[in-house]
This record gives sequence, structure tokens and C-alpha cells, in this order.
Amino acid sequence: MKTGMSVDEIALAKSLGQAIAKRRAICGLTQEDLAERLDIGNEAVSRMERGTVPPSIARLHELAGIFRCSVCDLLIESSARSEEQSAYLAKLLENVSDEDRTVILDVVRRLSEHMQK
Repeated sequence: MKTGMSVDEIALAKSLGQAIAKRRAICGLTQEDLAERLDIGNEAVSRMERGTVPPSIARLHELAGIFRCSVCDLLIESSARSEEQSAYLAKLLENVSDEDRTVILDVVRRLSEHMQK
């Protein structure tokens, strides 16, 4: 892990790495494919996805272009802030039918009630 990082920064780097790995997989890219597009080594992509080396803002911009999403999408997906998680959930539900959305919301409500016990 990169020295000098706080516990919160380490958690954010890991979460951001997971979001990058998920987006890469959704796009059907391997780590090697992504490394080639970014003009970096495979190990650099691996470290970024594991969260050991967080990407720079410029690199986030490049990743967003490759994944055809916004930098905000990558950050929101990796955020631990409830407001941003709510925005992420809302985005996930955008293209879901009303009936399916009702089912999903019921599941989330039940999980939330269960977890609060």
C-alpha cells in the first residue's frame, strides 16, 4: 500500500479500484487490453484495480473515456457517502420497469430493516 495514505484514503483507493475493475469487465476488456489503451504496464492496471496505487485525476479522465462514462460515475460508484450511494442507486434504477423497481425497492427495504436489527 502506498505509504502516507490515511485509512480513509486506502479504503477509497480500494473501492475506486473495484469500480474500475467492474467497469473494465462490463466493457469486455482484460487488464492487458486496458493497459494497452492507457499505454501502461499490466501490473500498473493490477495495482490500480487492487487499490494499492490510486489513479490520478488525469488517469480517471482517461478511464472514463474508455469506459464511456463520466469521472463522476467512477467516483460515485466508489463512494462511501450515503448521498452518493443514493445517486448511484437511482442511476441503476433508471431503466428498470416500474414493476421491477417496486420489487427491488421492497428487497432493499427488507434488507435495510434486517440490518438495523
